[in-house]
Amino acid sequence: MINTSTKQAFLFISYGVFIGLLVGGLIWITASQPRGNPVVLATMSADQTISIYISGDIVNPGVYRLSQGSRIQDAVNSAGGFLPSADVDSVNLAALLIDSSQINIPSLSSMENTISGKVNINSATEEELEILPGIGPTAAKNIIEYRVENGEFMGIEDIQKVAGIGPATYEKIKFLITVGK
Repeated sequence: MINTSTKQAFLFISYGVFIGLLVGGLIWITASQPRGNPVVLATMSADQTISIYISGDIVNPGVYRLSQGSRIQDAVNSAGGFLPSADVDSVNLAALLIDSSQINIPSLSSMENTISGKVNINSATEEELEILPGIGPTAAKNIIEYRVENGEFMGIEDIQKVAGIGPATYEKIKFLITVGK
């Protein structure tokens, strides 16, 4: 049988070994060299610039470098302002600019496409085409590319020849489009 003083001595030695291992492990961890490559976080300086392209009814269309955090109004000012024929109300001048974005300032005359309540698919801009249900940025670009490569649409049903526009989309938009003839 083990007496009480032997048990106490055994517990005391066990605690001592445990504490010694713990302290030794902490010393080893803090003294060892770090492994791998350090992580370097990139910081953005306040003077970083972005490039945008502004076109349409603007005095000097082109590519402009503006400071990060600029708005469409800043791009318009850099490009010399609006032409008298610009449809100023169709542009959100407070929108933040993103690097490599394109801003198109439509003319009031381009709004003739929608006066009848229908979008003329032979002359509409990307923005005007995107008003149509089921037509997003990609489909709008595809419509314009098709026009450039193949000429004007002869009838509204010809829009189905554009990549990504099938019978379902055509059914949604057929009463909203015209070829202007």
